[in-house]
Amino acid sequence: MSLPKHPKVYDGDGDELMARELNDMADRVILVPGQAPSRTPEDAPRLRIMWGQSLLEDVMAGRYRSIVCAVNGHDNSRGIITQLAALLPTSQWDAKSITHYASQFTASPDKVKVLKYDLDLVEVLAILRPASRQYLTVDDLAHAFSIVAEMLERKPGRYPSASVSFLDARANALQDHTGQQPSFETVLRTMFNSGYHGDVYPPPSMWRVAPIGVFPRYPFPQSLDVMRGGGY
Repeated sequence: MSLPKHPKVYDGDGDELMARELNDMADRVILVPGQAPSRTPEDAPRLRIMWGQSLLEDVMAGRYRSIVCAVNGHDNSRGIITQLAALLPTSQWDAKSITHYASQFTASPDKVKVLKYDLDLVEVLAILRPASRQYLTVDDLAHAFSIVAEMLERKPGRYPSASVSFLDARANALQDHTGQQPSFETVLRTMFNSGYHGDVYPPPSMWRVAPIGVFPRYPFPQSLDVMRGGGY
């Protein structure tokens, strides 16, 4: 039986070299197609998962009108919003002003809010961590993304939109009901079920998940649930 043929990926002997080098690469993912190619594009809402891409670079290239991340009222010096503010020459925000602005909305210590920061090139929809906790919960995320989804619906000019995954966060860690960091699937499901349908950037640590296969979009195909149920 002849093997299926496909176009070469690289010029010269790049394909053979990359096939050999793959086993020595620490940072790699195995991308599994979410569905078979079709002449009829699927118009169902979904999250696109940006494996191997840099959110900062894509924002700087002008690919997004809004991004979603987290802030708190104490210290945002290590947050992505502060990194963006420092990189964008027309932004008038810095770590101190970002934190000062967030601190004005912490009167309700247990309530999650979504704040707006205009960084000129991009608008940041920042999920404000409740002042009474040092972390965000999955329920916080669900409530916040329902607000984000409504903000996007009311102002379509905020699309295209992208979000961080909130995993591996330092100042605004995400926890599930057991006090542990949730799975990436839980984060995606929470965003999607809350009405958010933008792009999502996994944390760089997840670029090393091979040999676990990953999908390029969410909802994941039903075949995954079939396998979890003992099928195939």
